[in-house]
Amino acid sequence: MRATCIVGVGMTRFGRFPERSLADLAAEAARGALADAGAAPALAQAIVFANATQGALEGQHGIRGQAALDGCGFGAAPVINVENACASATTALHLAHVLVGSGAYDCVLAAGAEKMVMPDPAKSMAAFEGSWDLSRRDATIAGLLAMGAGVRVPPGAEAEGPHSVFMDVYAAFCRHHMALFGTTQRQMAAVSAKNHQHSVENPRAQYRRAFTVEEVMAARPIVWPLTLPMCSPISDGAAAALVSTPEVAERLGQSGRAARIRASVLMSGDHRDPDRLEDHVARKAARRAWDAAGLGPEDVDVVECHDATAFGEILQSEMLGFFGLGEGGPAAERGDTRLGGRIPFNPSGGLESKGHPIGATGLGQVFEIVAQLRGEAGPRQIGDARIGLIENGGGLRGVEEAAVAITILEGAGR
Repeated sequence: MRATCIVGVGMTRFGRFPERSLADLAAEAARGALADAGAAPALAQAIVFANATQGALEGQHGIRGQAALDGCGFGAAPVINVENACASATTALHLAHVLVGSGAYDCVLAAGAEKMVMPDPAKSMAAFEGSWDLSRRDATIAGLLAMGAGVRVPPGAEAEGPHSVFMDVYAAFCRHHMALFGTTQRQMAAVSAKNHQHSVENPRAQYRRAFTVEEVMAARPIVWPLTLPMCSPISDGAAAALVSTPEVAERLGQSGRAARIRASVLMSGDHRDPDRLEDHVARKAARRAWDAAGLGPEDVDVVECHDATAFGEILQSEMLGFFGLGEGGPAAERGDTRLGGRIPFNPSGGLESKGHPIGATGLGQVFEIVAQLRGEAGPRQIGDARIGLIENGGGLRGVEEAAVAITILEGAGR
C-alpha cells in the first residue's frame, strides 16, 4: 500500500433542515472538502458516496451518489455507492484509502449525506429496522433481553413515544454492562453532560446546550437507563474528505495541513458469547489498527467515538484499550475523557449533541479529528494534538455491531 492522507475536509452543520434536500447538503460538504484542499472537482478521480436511509425514506434506492452530486463538476468520474448502516461514512473513507493506497487512483473523494428528518417521526425511526437481520428479529430481541436479565428497571422508566429500535439495543448493552461491572446510570449521565458541554463550542453541532449530570438523569426517559440527552437525535447533514497521496498534497501546497492515514480497519461483527467482551468486534478491530499504525492507546491525543448513546462511549473507551473492562464508567465520572482530561473523547460533542445523520456521521468525526490535528478547533482545541482516532460502528449482528471502522490519523506537525 502507498501512503495516503486526507488533504481536505468539508462538513455541513448537522441538524433539522426541512427546507434542504440531500443533494444540497451533499454538494455543500463536497465543495467544502475541495475548497479546503484548494482543489478543483477534476482532481477527484473517483467518488465513494455513503448513504443509509434515502431508499427507505425517499425511494432513491439506486445511484444515490450520482444523483446527490449531479452538477458539482465531477463529470464522468466513477461513483461507488456504499451502505453500512451507521458506519457507512467511514466505510466510504476506508474504500477511498484502499483505492488510493493500491495505486488505482491518486485522489478520491469520500462523501456521506443523510436526510432523515421527516414530517412523520415514526417513518424516520422505522428506517433503522433495516440495520439488523430481519429474518432473525425475534431471536435477536430475545437475546438482547436476556443480556439485561437480573437488572431491575424502575417503574415509569420507559418512553411511550416512538424511538429508534437501536435505543432498545443500547439499553440491553447498558444493562449487561451494569450487571457485569456495576456501571451506573450516573456514569452514563457524566458522559452525556460532558459531550453536551463540548458541543457548546462547536458551531456545526445540532445542539449547543450544556447539561449538568443531574439534569441528564432527570430528563425524559427513553429506555432505561437512557434518558433523552444520553441519546443521539435524528439529524440531517453531510460531510466529506478528499483522500490523496502525499505527492498530490504537496502539489496542492497542503503538506503542512494534510493528515496521514496511519491505519484504516473495517471489520464485521460476529455471533459471540455476550460475556466475552474480549472478543468484541471493536476490540479485534482496535488490535488490528494498533498493529497497522505501530502505535498504542498511550500515543493518542484525541478520540471521536460512536456515542449513539452515552453508554456507547463508555463501552468503546474500553474496547479501544484506553481503559480496562469495567473502568470506562468510573473514568468518565472522574473527568478523564473531557477536554483537559487524560484522553479527551468527542470534543465535537459526539453524536449525542453534534447530531447523527447516519450516512455522514463517520466523516463528521473525521472532520473533527483533522481540525484538531491542524490546530483549527478553536475553543475546543486539545493542546498540540498529533495522533487522533475515529471509531464508527453500524448495525447489529448478534450482540454487537454489524460493522466497525477504526481510523488512526497523524497530523503533519505544527
